Amino acid sequence: MASEAVSNDKTAATPGSHVTGGAAGRYALALLELAKDNKAVDATAAEVEKLSDLVGTDEAFRAFLADPRLDSKTQRAGAFAVLDRAGVGGEVKKLVGVLIANRRLAVLPAVLHAFGNLLADQRGQQTAEVTTAHALTGTQRAQIAARLTEAGYSNVRLSETVDPSILGGLIVRIGSRLYDTSIKSRLQRLSYAMKGAA
Repeated sequence: MASEAVSNDKTAATPGSHVTGGAAGRYALALLELAKDNKAVDATAAEVEKLSDLVGTDEAFRAFLADPRLDSKTQRAGAFAVLDRAGVGGEVKKLVGVLIANRRLAVLPAVLHAFGNLLADQRGQQTAEVTTAHALTGTQRAQIAARLTEAGYSNVRLSETVDPSILGGLIVRIGSRLYDTSIKSRLQRLSYAMKGAA
């Protein structure tokens, strides 16, 4: 039963899926199966996306999720207050409760990411992994999707990661292709060129 799978940490990930293995992949698969059983895949996907955006843009919330010093009562009160404020409920809220009960709240961002990849696989979408120094705006997302369509990729889903260490620009990985226009990479190339000229 899918609801048991959500609370069981030993659920296996689908073979051949490019979802990350380990706990994140297992929880993501269990969440997807539960959503299917309840005929709530679209609603769950929308809530996952909403929570992913929140995790991507709220540094304090990310720090809260990763803090191992918090007990489960504090985690539940804090996480549920944030979810309620963001309007996230249903299966996703149940998942967060299970992660807290299993002392796995820190893997929530990876679970959301893995769920998006699983769903994209099942819908026949290509996933573009986009890494930026700051969270993308809706306009930037649309521009990236349009550029990828122009480059010959169809039915693309963006999977976003915020990494301040790249300083600016973006890194896009889709299939076996990597497009790196980050400032960090440009500085590294400049450094190598200067060393070569010396």
